[in-house]
Amino acid sequence: MFVSRRDFLALAAAGAAAKASPNVVLVMTDDQGYGDLACHGNPLLKTPNLDALHAGSVRLTNYHVSPTCAPTRSALLTGRYTNSTGAWHTIMGRSFLHPEEVTLADCFRASGYRTGIFGKWHLGDNHPCRPQDRGFDEVLVHGGGGIWQTPDYFGNDYTDDTYFHNGEPEKFRGYCTDVWFDGAMSFMTDARRRGAPFFCYIATNAPHGPMWAPGDSEKRFEGAKGVREPGFFAMIENVDKNMGRLAQFLRDTGLEENTILIFTTDNGTSSGAQVHNAGMRAAKGSPYEGGHRVPFFIRWPKGNLTGGRDIDTLTAHIDVFPTLSELCGLKRVRGPAIHGRSWRPLLEGAGGPWPERTVVTDSQRLDELVKWRQTAVMTGQWRLVNPSPDGDPSKIELYDIRKDPGQRQNIAAAHPEVVARLKTEYDRWWAMVSVRGKEYVRISIGSPAQPLTRLTAHDWHGAGSEKVWNQRAIRAAAVANGFWALDVVRAGRYRFELRRWPREVDLPINAPYRDREPNRESMAGKAIDAVQARLRIAGTERTLAVSATDKAAEFEVGLKAGPAELETCFTDRDGTERGAYYVYVERA
Repeated sequence: MFVSRRDFLALAAAGAAAKASPNVVLVMTDDQGYGDLACHGNPLLKTPNLDALHAGSVRLTNYHVSPTCAPTRSALLTGRYTNSTGAWHTIMGRSFLHPEEVTLADCFRASGYRTGIFGKWHLGDNHPCRPQDRGFDEVLVHGGGGIWQTPDYFGNDYTDDTYFHNGEPEKFRGYCTDVWFDGAMSFMTDARRRGAPFFCYIATNAPHGPMWAPGDSEKRFEGAKGVREPGFFAMIENVDKNMGRLAQFLRDTGLEENTILIFTTDNGTSSGAQVHNAGMRAAKGSPYEGGHRVPFFIRWPKGNLTGGRDIDTLTAHIDVFPTLSELCGLKRVRGPAIHGRSWRPLLEGAGGPWPERTVVTDSQRLDELVKWRQTAVMTGQWRLVNPSPDGDPSKIELYDIRKDPGQRQNIAAAHPEVVARLKTEYDRWWAMVSVRGKEYVRISIGSPAQPLTRLTAHDWHGAGSEKVWNQRAIRAAAVANGFWALDVVRAGRYRFELRRWPREVDLPINAPYRDREPNRESMAGKAIDAVQARLRIAGTERTLAVSATDKAAEFEVGLKAGPAELETCFTDRDGTERGAYYVYVERA
């Protein structure tokens, strides 16, 4: 990003008058594992800028997150275990952050900070779960859990896309990761001009799939040993380039000295384990170390957090909230109890007490929580692991992580007392985090904060969402259905517009789809033969005939305030039924 001389002088003047509160830039990439860095021994990747940050940071070498995307984000931003927050899955209406949760952004904003998010939110695309509802002043994000997923603007393919800027679609030029960093640097420039400290959250969708790297940058990885997705590695190198741009920006604007700069990732590698996994077992989605042990670098020159120092104490995503709250002196917004612990004693190296504790992570990825499902119960020495997808308690394994970091030898039979103790710890944890397990985090309709609600099949409850969470499935006209859990904010009449294609495509329900410009998603959209549309909500069922030219089936229904479930259906001439992938709702 170019900074003019006038802007540079304004920044310098504002910086001199600004508060002593440190700025915070938190960069979190998507699906990049501990071994996907040159500084961690990767033989293929060239990451000179991240290597330089690693060399000048305090590094947490035993830092753990959730094994998948949205769960890590919910825990990091709230300081609370994922299952307590409502966001324990990545789809299925279970990636929504409960409205009672308090985020880091809420606390930063209450403490006089400007707050901004750039990239991936993945904690809800509708009120009350959007980033602008959860403490962020400036919002530039894609939809859902990634570009090309069903909630994202249709036809996005990582370059020259349309993203959601403060709630409105806006066209941008360039590759997605470059756009996120450009937006972040513009936001920081504006915050300093205002004389305000800032919390800048850059959450890249890269290197999450689809593996669409910029230009032809993936070519150098094609055919390399262990590489199945060349674009994955090229996307990481593009992130590294942007980290270099960010570091230069902070130096040039005088912000570096009093900015806490953090680099981390959201779960284990998705596509790099066959090249280098730092000696760990498994990858993204797993309760073994490779699923949830990830890099965490923190640098703050003014706070003496520099110098390339390692901390091997067990730490976790739930600790980021209390740590930044203490380092920045944030006001605590009233909310649920924090589960994490501040790292300040560790970071400052004072040698004060750090009591042993038990940390738990799991991978739920279901509509309802299942006890013991793909779980790791962790202490400094032990890992009690249950890899079972159905939580079978007979599948429990035990590893001494100090002696066996690769988790090759299950020693549960030799240490029954350790297994029993960690089971007890887990039961205590489960009782704490499963209280909301039967509750829905509901999407609001009729809220003045969002007059028009855009529902997508990504957020259906039930197994149907597993078939339609991305735009390729929409193009393929996947046969699936589910329901949305809604909260009717105000009683009244509501208009429901059922669509197969989103409004931005503007096609009839039955029409095929072809991209107007070349797109990296090569699948054309399949025609269907719907003849009837159906809507069910709050005990009301309505049907309408569908013609060949209808772009939507529109229903108007009177609703009482309160919870409601919405189910829709398009029925083809041959009897095939599929839900409406997109529904637009507003008060009539």
